Amino acid sequence: MSESGNGARPRTSPPPRSPSPDGAPPPTRRRILAAGAGAAGGAAALLGAPLAAYAAAPDPSPSAPSPAPLRPSAAPADPAPYASYWFPDSLPHGTPGPGIVWRSLRQWTPESDRDLAHNTSTVPLAARFAPVPVHPAVRAGQARIASLVSFGPTSQNPSQGVPTADTYALTHWAYIDELVFWGGSAGEGIVLAPNAPVVDAAHRNGVRVLGNVFLPPVAYGGDLQWTRDLVQRDAPGRFPIAEQLVRVAVAYGFDGWFVNAETDGGDSALATRMREFLRALRAAGAPHGLRITWYDAMNSTGRVGWQGALNPLNQEFFEDRTGRVADTVFVDFRWSAQSLAESAGLAERLGRSRHELWAAVDAESRGWDSAVDWEAIVPRGRDHVVSYGFYRPEWTRNHLADRSPAAFHRADDRFWTGASLDPARPAPGGDGWRAPATVVADRSTVAALPFACSFNTGHGERWYERGEVVSDTPWSHLGLQDRLPGRRWVVETAGPRPSVTLDFARAWRGGSCLLVAGPLTAPAAVGLHGTRLALPRSGVLELVHCADPGSAPATVEVGVAVREPAGPGLPVPYTWFAAGTAAPGAGWRTARVGLSSLAGRTAYGLAVRITVRGGGAVSWRVGALSVRDATARPRPSAPHALTVDAAAEQHGTAAVRLSWRRSPGPVRHHELHRLLPDGTRRFLGGTCGTALYLPTVVRAGRERAAVFEVRAVDELYAVSAPARTALAWAR
Repeated sequence: MSESGNGARPRTSPPPRSPSPDGAPPPTRRRILAAGAGAAGGAAALLGAPLAAYAAAPDPSPSAPSPAPLRPSAAPADPAPYASYWFPDSLPHGTPGPGIVWRSLRQWTPESDRDLAHNTSTVPLAARFAPVPVHPAVRAGQARIASLVSFGPTSQNPSQGVPTADTYALTHWAYIDELVFWGGSAGEGIVLAPNAPVVDAAHRNGVRVLGNVFLPPVAYGGDLQWTRDLVQRDAPGRFPIAEQLVRVAVAYGFDGWFVNAETDGGDSALATRMREFLRALRAAGAPHGLRITWYDAMNSTGRVGWQGALNPLNQEFFEDRTGRVADTVFVDFRWSAQSLAESAGLAERLGRSRHELWAAVDAESRGWDSAVDWEAIVPRGRDHVVSYGFYRPEWTRNHLADRSPAAFHRADDRFWTGASLDPARPAPGGDGWRAPATVVADRSTVAALPFACSFNTGHGERWYERGEVVSDTPWSHLGLQDRLPGRRWVVETAGPRPSVTLDFARAWRGGSCLLVAGPLTAPAAVGLHGTRLALPRSGVLELVHCADPGSAPATVEVGVAVREPAGPGLPVPYTWFAAGTAAPGAGWRTARVGLSSLAGRTAYGLAVRITVRGGGAVSWRVGALSVRDATARPRPSAPHALTVDAAAEQHGTAAVRLSWRRSPGPVRHHELHRLLPDGTRRFLGGTCGTALYLPTVVRAGRERAAVFEVRAVDELYAVSAPARTALAWAR
């Protein structure tokens, strides 16, 4: 993807690709694409030298796991699963770098994919709705946002999270329509499928995720043969790579492809073939709900000429005489106010929405200090011109010196919400950055009971269960993330505004909680989720909360709105219910509020309110919030057939692949624990799927075997009985 300033003269050719990792260029737009060999990292680094592999032990009974020693097997030396990447068909000349595997997509089959179970998303794409906007400047039903994010390197990008909290744990899904799993390089692979945790988190919030097809510029190792491979026809006239792209997306459970053809040197015949390929890809994907986004690079001449617009040179990749070709177009950075206005007009003359065009906004280098002509995209006081797409918003993590979870979320909140950190009260005059929350309507998926949120962001420095630490190992897995409040944070108070943050020092469940801190001279109400919950007579709301030592004692209430505001920017009309008190240092407590008085109504919003009589400073935490039907219900059924599929051991440390079978009934995710010799349990990880990789299992003393338990977890975090298995240690 080439860049230039908006409306500025296009750049000349990009610098040549570094021939080796030692000569890698400084961090720029191109780095992830030009990295090539030597991009190893992630969980595999924990394994050290190649390890001896062992076959699986049988599933012992839960009461007395006592496996026999494992037999050697032909398992690979590095059993870690990684996000998948390919070349369309032919492979580069030479030899791949360390940790890189060159693969042909045309040869891929689900049956031959050893990492399929680890890379498959299991969370369906949730339906969304738009609550009444919290500010009059926000325009619902107009501009949308795409986000192009690199979550890791192309090769050796772990499939299921990493044992560190230092990750881009995106949480502002409410403003995003489409996420592109950005990556690919000439030295590794140019077709990149997203890993399951990203897709699971996005789907839970109603966001589509696209894989990336990147045909790189020649200066970055691109080869026009790869473009020809992509659009090749077989003897019957079909497009085999289009069929494979659909097959991959359906097998892995994501939503389509971002196609970026930047390898120059083609002709009009190749452009025609590309358009036919896109039509075939879209037709094959349509029964599965798959989408295509086309990047503004190749045009109808077959040459690469970034237009910064939708115009007669590239419109046939969006809409041709026979109809729709791509669902959306990502307009290159060369756009200007005039070119976007003309693009919007052309889209509408073609019978398409102007909001199916994403105007590129570069966030990689300067984040919220980026110079953007916002009036050209989302002007104040009139209709939005087009939608827009962020390129590399993970700047909010990458630019930090302190990359702790708390520091990251402070930066990420500022990027998405604005300097005021309250979307209902944007900073007067702004600071040059038009944060999404100030212009784009938020969306929510909280539309059915039961609903629960423990304010878990999908990473943390410890793992908590019922307020107790059950693992002190840092972790990251976006698939375990909750549906967090979309509007962060709307605070109503007549006094000083307290700070509202996601905090990692304590938690009720997962890795984080909600913290309200600061002096209060008047009640402070914090808006949480926008909802569409039909309330039964037996409806119950539960709030888990605590006050830190030294906090002022406070009265706590929960709010349920059974009407929407009369218009954008007007207060949400909550009905308030007493939820007890927050006594400093008393520990976590659960308040249970019956909602029978609201039976038959719809809850449109949830909130909390805290009051300090006589004033004082608070440090008050919300650990969990849930709304459910109190009618008795069984806990989830236990999974079964927990199996060690592969293990690699060295000096009392093992890397282990496990899998199990899901039992019938609703399951939010699965959690895996280690049962230690002293009878205690230690959290090891979780996943929405039915397979998990553990990079580092350390032998506990002289134990004969490491015993594992997997449990199903439902939407209210109730857990099933365990399934168990064990890994015998070598003597």
